[in-house]
Amino acid sequence: MSKKKTTSSSDMNAPPPIKLLVLHGPNLNLLGTREPEYYGLATLADINMALSHRAATAGVVLETFQSNHEGALIERVQAASEQRFTYFIINPAAFTHTSVALRDAIAASQIPFIEVHLSNVHARESFRHHSYFSDLAIGVISGLGSKGYLLALEYLLSQREPS
Repeated sequence: MSKKKTTSSSDMNAPPPIKLLVLHGPNLNLLGTREPEYYGLATLADINMALSHRAATAGVVLETFQSNHEGALIERVQAASEQRFTYFIINPAAFTHTSVALRDAIAASQIPFIEVHLSNVHARESFRHHSYFSDLAIGVISGLGSKGYLLALEYLLSQREPS
């Protein structure tokens, strides 16, 4: 005799699981060796591993994606919308200051996101002070190194907790 799975009313009222995409822009594959005075010694693999561990303990579906190509990032944002991601965290890197096309894809996705920068962009060259994404973001974390990604994740996790 087979058992029928019953669904309690609390299961039916539970929010869907969080699906989180972390997007890394150009040159972030060089973390750990590229200008450590700005970006620190953590590698991209280190950052992704820390995020994956925290997401797993929270029961969150997490995917990471890095590309040096603007079009690949745009296509990933568009796919994330179709795949019904709940949130994303993005470090657009140099595209922060140059990519209207990536901004348009993000705006069209309507997925809430946090913008992260490893270095304090406001303490650097003036061209780094403008972001094409900040006005669309839930928030911006800048200058806290690799910990900025984890802080962004913690904030997004808190959005599903009861108030």
